[in-house]
Amino acid sequence: MQLVTAIIKPFKLEDVRDALAAVGVTGITVTEVRGFGRQKGHTELYRGAEYVVDFLPKIKLETAVTDDLCERVVEVIVQSAATGKIGDGKVFVQNLEEVVRIRTGETGAQAI
Repeated sequence: MQLVTAIIKPFKLEDVRDALAAVGVTGITVTEVRGFGRQKGHTELYRGAEYVVDFLPKIKLETAVTDDLCERVVEVIVQSAATGKIGDGKVFVQNLEEVVRIRTGETGAQAI
């Protein structure tokens, strides 16, 4: 089992969600986050005053998938979240040692 975490641009959330549903992902967790990478933020003008926005709004998606589905999930996220511009985001894949569904007590791939 793998935990796939993606940091994407907020306006790409619906595209990514639809693409993940099409490949069989049954659940995702979405968190609104802020951060920066190579973008390094930007300056904005508000009421005549210029200020620096250091942390940009992003969306963090997390989903637990089986090993055989992991590669396809990563491909789908990369394809559907891409704009070709700086700040498109990143995808991280981590091994999951154990998963337990609280309601039923199911473990492993059955809990996903």
